[in-house]
Formats: sequence, structure tokens, C-alpha cells
Amino acid sequence: EADRVGFQIMGGAGFDTTGMVAFFQRMQAATRVYSDSMPAYLRSHPLTIERISDIQARIRQTPKQARPDSMDFHLVRARARVLQDETAAGLAATETTFRSQIAGEGRAEQAAAQYGMALIALRRGQLASAQEWLDKARDGIKPRARIGVYSAAPPVLGDGESVYTALALDIKLAPKQPAAIAQQGLKEAELAHARFPLSRGIARQYADAMIVNGKLDEAARFLRDQVQLYREEPKLHELLAKTYAAQGKVALQHLSLAESYALAGGLMGALDQLALARKAKDASFYDLAIIDARERELQARHREELKEKKEE
Repeated sequence: EADRVGFQIMGGAGFDTTGMVAFFQRMQAATRVYSDSMPAYLRSHPLTIERISDIQARIRQTPKQARPDSMDFHLVRARARVLQDETAAGLAATETTFRSQIAGEGRAEQAAAQYGMALIALRRGQLASAQEWLDKARDGIKPRARIGVYSAAPPVLGDGESVYTALALDIKLAPKQPAAIAQQGLKEAELAHARFPLSRGIARQYADAMIVNGKLDEAARFLRDQVQLYREEPKLHELLAKTYAAQGKVALQHLSLAESYALAGGLMGALDQLALARKAKDASFYDLAIIDARERELQARHREELKEKKEE
């Protein structure tokens, strides 16, 4: 019964139900040593091969449904193509692919290619061209709402708007943009964070927008709150370190970098940053207490790692 209910839930949620067959096959392979040691009528669960047969029969009886790829999928695939090779030759080859895609059929594919062209232009520092390509991509798909325009309707799942928004913010917050554009980027970042509160990328862009516009105290408060909510996110600690550096808070800067390195697995780098934080002239008694505690913890982790390597 659990298998049948799971099959219904997966199908109703839009997942490919053939994945259940692959899962049971892996489970059968993992338990083959003892799977046949007991008669089927004494088992609490049916034999795995029986479960596979039951699901396969249900799949054959279920009408096939076309599941078109979401706009998010097309956009992320275009982004991956750009990021996989950011050399001049790599970007040129990817641009050729996108131009061919734009000339083809399929509006989603064309919009994704235009989005990719915008990303390439941004990587080349061609900000005006990047904005033009992004406008073309967004105008063709016409998502439900735009940043800066109030809409009571919730964002459409998979409509690509959060991906478009993130690139629009990247363009406005690029280093060569005039101050007026950067200020507009801060306003749009605030609206974007309110509209997509679960987007980790947009949350970091909002913090970066505050830093770019010199709102350092606000950025520090926001990032400290974010760090408490998402303790395992190294990039948040990096941004907090960047904020502290701009404020001239050396001890806190190195403390944040230590946390970032530790989360990324660089324990020795983290210990080096803690040593620098200890030497900072602005380290308070409270900061030194935190440094001592973190040093003991990280050193213990380092010794444990060395012990595990020796045992291997």
C-alpha cells in the first residue's frame, strides 16, 4: 500500500514514476546477500522483485503525460553553458551556440539564449549590451510581474523571473556602473528580496547592494541576521568579512573569514585567520574569548582529521 500511495504522490507532483523502479533495483542490489534468506510469507515487506513488478505494471497502465521543461530549466542550462568555460575562446564558442539557438524555433529556447547572451556580455564588461539582451529575453516571455512594479499575485513557479531578476541585479551592481544605477540596484534588490525571500542568491545580492552603496551598518546587521539563520553558508561569512573590512573592523573581518574557511573545509586557513584576528589592535575582550573558543574547537577537529588519516 505504501508503494501504491507513493506512486500516486510522485505522479501527482509531476515526478517521473519510473524512478521508483530504479530505486527498488538499487535496493535489491544492496540487499542481495540476505534478501533470499527468508520465505516471502514470513516477511514484513514483499520481495523487492515483487515490488518492482507491481510498479512496472502501474506505470504501463498510467497514461503518458508530456511534461514541458520549465523556464527556470532553460535559463539555468544557458547559465551553465556560459560558466563552464569563461575563457575568451569558450565565451566565443558559447555565443555561436546561442546565436544559432536564437535563430531557431521555440520561444523558451530563444529567451534562454538571449539570457545567455546577456550573461556573456556581462562577463565581458559590456553592461549596456547585457541589459539589452536581458530586456529582449524578458519581453519575449512576459513574466507575471517585474521588480519595481507591485503585483498582489504570487510569482509563478518555474517562470524564470527569479533568474532574470538575479541577472538584472548583477548588471546594476557591476563595478563600472554609475552611482545612480547602483542606487537603483539597491532599491530593486530590496524589492527582490521581499518578493523572493527564500532565494539565497538574491539575499546575498541584497547585502552586496548595500555594501556597494555604502550602507555598511545596514549590511552588517542584515548579514549577521542571515548568518544566524543560515550558519552553514560560507558566502554569507565572506560578505560579512567584506563589510567589516570596509568598516575598518579588522578583528571581526578575520573572524568572519575564519568561519568561511572552516565551513569550506580549510581548517588551517581558518586557524591562520583566527591568529590574525587575535593580533588585531581592535580586538575586544569579547572577541578574544570567541577566538579562544573557536581555536580550541578547530584544533580539535584538525587533530581528529589527522587521526582518521593515519588510521586509513
